[in-house]
Amino acid sequence: MPEPRPPAPDDIRLRKILDDTLLPPRWPEGFVMRGFAAADALPLHALLTDVFDDGADGPFDEWWARISEDAEFDPALCFLVIDAKGRLAAAALCWATAFVKDLAVHPEARGLGIGEALMRHAFLAFRDRGACHVDLKTNTVENAAAVRLYERLGMIPVAWEG
Repeated sequence: MPEPRPPAPDDIRLRKILDDTLLPPRWPEGFVMRGFAAADALPLHALLTDVFDDGADGPFDEWWARISEDAEFDPALCFLVIDAKGRLAAAALCWATAFVKDLAVHPEARGLGIGEALMRHAFLAFRDRGACHVDLKTNTVENAAAVRLYERLGMIPVAWEG
């Protein structure tokens, strides 16, 4: 298994304490959240590639082998948001250790509250599994809008190593 990459400048780890103040998600009209199925792997990879546009995931076959064989991967922790036309509008790919690996909202679906709803859903899912907190890592410069969302949701900075 490769070593985790060291933090880049402006990288941050954020944590949400899963207490009794959690609110349920509110899905925008015309959008529904559903679980992951094997047939969703290719559209999920396409969404992540479109949203992050950094080439880090590599070709689908390499990405899927890496994700699906990772001990942290649990398909029940991959939450998909589908729009009224049946297209994948957003996704939260979470690791089993209460970690949000990827949160991606298609540019055409941004600003509607989908990212917030996905995060709220993930918080509740992990609390239901007995987790005390949920973490994620992001970059304060490259993902400034996401950082604002995470802060609104009550996430606080913690040590990079967790």
